[in-house]
Amino acid sequence: MKKSRSYLAIPPGASIKEQLIQRGMRQKEFAVRMGLSEKHVSKLINGEVQLTIEVARKLEMVLGVPAQFWCNLEAIYREDIAKVEEENTMEAEIAIAKNMPYKKMAEKGWIVDVVKNPERVIHLRKYFEIAELSFLQSTLIPRIACRKLSGAEKSDCALIAWAQKAKLEARKIETKPIDIEKLKREISCILELTKLELDEFCIEIQKQLAACGVAIVFLPNITDEGLSGATFVDGNKIVIGLNVCNNNTNEFYFSFFHELAHVLYGHIEKEGGTTDEDEQSADEYAREILGDRKYV
Repeated sequence: MKKSRSYLAIPPGASIKEQLIQRGMRQKEFAVRMGLSEKHVSKLINGEVQLTIEVARKLEMVLGVPAQFWCNLEAIYREDIAKVEEENTMEAEIAIAKNMPYKKMAEKGWIVDVVKNPERVIHLRKYFEIAELSFLQSTLIPRIACRKLSGAEKSDCALIAWAQKAKLEARKIETKPIDIEKLKREISCILELTKLELDEFCIEIQKQLAACGVAIVFLPNITDEGLSGATFVDGNKIVIGLNVCNNNTNEFYFSFFHELAHVLYGHIEKEGGTTDEDEQSADEYAREILGDRKYV
């Protein structure tokens, strides 16, 4: 027997058990009459095995109840199980959905704006491209490097939602195969691009990095958590996502070179994400390469 808040799935075995009780027949004798093992009969009564047409016909012979009756009970049971599992899954997924910055995502146009929790679950499944939100717990982006602004608390749900948007936008960018050595050779040229206006820099750096197998996307933040940037591998390209809502140009470039350091140092290949030491070394790289440069 399985149940959820609204549904109860009762196996055909419950009716079989009633028939045996009425007859005063033990399961051992019933198993012999059915030509089945005692173990199979036990599982049949508990709904642990499917009641097949063959078994239904045997039940008609042994218990005198039409085979169609047993087949109908089995069909109803399987349908009720699906309802129970769907509702239980939905309840668990609603809890996950409540931790997502759904309203902010909708305001940015990243996801359909709905109010009811079950509808939000459906749209979040589509957004993350998964059958169940519980699969997020297995971490869709297992090796992710991210930078949070000073003093900010890390929010896993906000991060993974933001990273997924970066992933979706990066698909629109055509890149060459990943070539870290080429990227290293281009650093001086990339540094020169920072002399451009910020809007022009964003356009030119996207071309420059695409030639090295890196897709960079610029996204607004969706929470007040202070996420500044994130970097990870997606298929045959590296994705760098940067927050474009930061009015501090110096902070923007610092974040850019911080994320670039994660690529150059191979931090994104680490299982479980970056360590504190990785983040510190990325900060050091950004400080060293920018030197005394100031942007206004």
